[in-house]
Amino acid sequence: MTTGNNNETLLTLIEENRRIIFKICNVYCKNKHDREDLQQEIIYQLWRSYARYKPEYRFTTWMYRVALNIAISFYRKAKTGNAIITLADEHEEVAAEYNDGQAEKNIRMLYQFIDGLKELDKALMLLYLEEKSYSEIAEILGITETNVATKISRTKEKLKQQLNTFK
Repeated sequence: MTTGNNNETLLTLIEENRRIIFKICNVYCKNKHDREDLQQEIIYQLWRSYARYKPEYRFTTWMYRVALNIAISFYRKAKTGNAIITLADEHEEVAAEYNDGQAEKNIRMLYQFIDGLKELDKALMLLYLEEKSYSEIAEILGITETNVATKISRTKEKLKQQLNTFK
């Protein structure tokens, strides 16, 4: 486990990067209670595995990797429990930042599209929308950069096709 000084360092790093956890929880959980449970589980697992973190790597890359693995496991458990997780139901938090009705509609459509993706593809799109580089996405998800590029290209093409059906 970690020592007192390491605990303080970890808590500081988590606080500085809390939006990562917030975004992942919002992508993978439908309701507030589940988001809070997932957030606690992610923080707990970060604490448990912090001793294995290698400082020569970016903390955010490691944090994304741990958090996404936990979120995907959580999502799979919820899915087998017949829980329906939809991002569209949670769009109000993000859309509240916009007054433009078209922006809200676009956000809702994007969330509906992402909600329909497989769990790995959800993670991929979350990182892509965070403007992570292909190499960083590959490192976080444990896939090749070529695979990242291919998956993003295919996902964007699917999105374009879906948007064309709404026009």
